[in-house]
Amino acid sequence: MISVVTATWNCRHTIADCIASVQAQREVAVDHVVIDGASTDGTREWLAARAGEFGTFSSEPDDGIYDALNRGIAGARGEVVGFLHADDLFAHDRVLARVAEAFEDPAVQGVYGDLCYVEQQDTSRVVRYWQAGAFSRAKLARGWMPPHPTLYLRRSCYERLGGFDIGYRIAADYHSILRLFSEPGFRVVYLPEVLVNMRVGGASNRSLRNIVRKSREDYRALRETGVGGAGTLALKNLGKVGQFFRRAG
Repeated sequence: MISVVTATWNCRHTIADCIASVQAQREVAVDHVVIDGASTDGTREWLAARAGEFGTFSSEPDDGIYDALNRGIAGARGEVVGFLHADDLFAHDRVLARVAEAFEDPAVQGVYGDLCYVEQQDTSRVVRYWQAGAFSRAKLARGWMPPHPTLYLRRSCYERLGGFDIGYRIAADYHSILRLFSEPGFRVVYLPEVLVNMRVGGASNRSLRNIVRKSREDYRALRETGVGGAGTLALKNLGKVGQFFRRAG
């Protein structure tokens, strides 16, 4: 069983697409955990009316996105855990089946793939294509990371981490990736295909203030984990430029 955690807050205009995307997945048992942050735009009521369709549903105030994701992990029943945010969609109906196939090897601790950034209103229009490529530990110091919305980990990995560090408001996912992927012997599988379509306009890029804060938190994560410093951060940001010109196959 794979647990998919969706954290929601005031996303009434996109949540139906997200939920339908999860429900369309086939050939795999899915435990969908939906954690709402006490939305006030009708999201909470829409989800509550469908609560029986989810493995877990709750709605209460939280301390930000990573606090909500930690609650979702705590309520997950699957051996494998991943995230599909309220603005995001699976690229096709066998994404989770492909992930499950990779986890048939008990030595595999993580699976990830490629990501497309798409327009808010027309999700068929690709803005950026993040081709992740295969992992090597040396790449971490050059600013590499897998697209977090495509990353699935054994639940034991999050138990080992103690969940996301909510002291990071925007970059807790990067911090957790650096910690896990720099572990000796950490084994991860790359699926060379688009797994998730992500609408543009996420929290980290929503304003100049958030972009600056994200860079500061990325730098802090690099220093705390000993992976790198300013040079790594520069390479990480420069690496995004090519995503605007690359096209998915």
